[in-house]
Amino acid sequence: MSGEEVKPPSEAELAKMNRDQLVELGTKLDGVTLVEYPDPWPVKGTRAEKRAERLIALWFAISGLAGLLFVVSLIWWPWKYEAPGNEHGHFLYSLYTPFLGITLGLAVLGLGIGILLYTKKFIPHELAVQERGDGGSKEVDKATIVAQLADAGTRSTIARRSLIKRSAGLGAAGIGLAAAALPVASFIKDPWKNTENKDSLWHTGWQPQHPGEVVYMRRNTGRPEEVVLVRAEDLDAGGMETVFPFRESERGDHEALSAALHRSDNPVMLIRLRPSDAARVVKRKGQEDFNFGDYYAYTKICSHVGCPTSLYEQRTNRILCPCHQSQFDALHYGKPIFGPATRALAQLPITVDDKGYLIARGDFIEAVGPAFWERKS
Repeated sequence: MSGEEVKPPSEAELAKMNRDQLVELGTKLDGVTLVEYPDPWPVKGTRAEKRAERLIALWFAISGLAGLLFVVSLIWWPWKYEAPGNEHGHFLYSLYTPFLGITLGLAVLGLGIGILLYTKKFIPHELAVQERGDGGSKEVDKATIVAQLADAGTRSTIARRSLIKRSAGLGAAGIGLAAAALPVASFIKDPWKNTENKDSLWHTGWQPQHPGEVVYMRRNTGRPEEVVLVRAEDLDAGGMETVFPFRESERGDHEALSAALHRSDNPVMLIRLRPSDAARVVKRKGQEDFNFGDYYAYTKICSHVGCPTSLYEQRTNRILCPCHQSQFDALHYGKPIFGPATRALAQLPITVDDKGYLIARGDFIEAVGPAFWERKS
């Protein structure tokens, strides 16, 4: 590098220059010296060149196909929970999340590998040295940089490689389609289309499916086909048990019995307070009759981010969530007293039938679990 300042040409001289001359002028004006700037394929149309082009096109095609498969699986793949008893349905359900991850990951990976290979195989590997300079961009700088960019495109031979351009467009379109499908899918599968639907976030498995239906409290024995109902005398004072909904219409139906145990919003903590503690209970307005004597039932889904509040401290009557250490007061309508949770646990209205079995008087009157935009509290 000489360090000598290059005199910018006049506007008339600049207008007469071709692209090669502008490129050369641009490097000089920037104080850049090209030490090496070899053509990666000095002999055009060789088998090696065509092989490299096909390999890059293959990765772009894989990216586009994977992006398309991601969109198809996101919208049409069976995503609802299927019990293990339904072998075909459960197998497809178990593949839903892994298939989404694999296809989206492959779409991004394929596009990235294609871009890296193209850069390595077809972009000239230049070695340039530039002097340090100050000042803003002038008109001549703007004109020469455009020429340099155009020259880079020409030297990369992208203009004549239609196969790579089409496959790269396919890969980019696949990823773009996948990215667009994520927010659009919420409109295709609208969870708020019918809020009265038993599978919406407003309802749980404790909702009676028809007027007069009795929903019992059931113990999980580890065998889905075994039905053990909970009686009031089964719990000692100060005790807690996790219970699940059961309907007589489900008896003998292995799939329905298993689904009731696996549905995420079904688990309920049934707590029997000690008489001395029950006398100190503060009930929530509008839910004064939700308990049955010393028995209180709260959802097991934490109101913070939906973890299972599976710990109960008998001495203090606190319900604990092990994920983020939120604590709820069982004597104060499940009100949060520590940790990040800000809403009380939803309480299930309960009673006993004429045979002494604990039953639900209806579904929760509010959505269980963490907050979401559509809920009002």
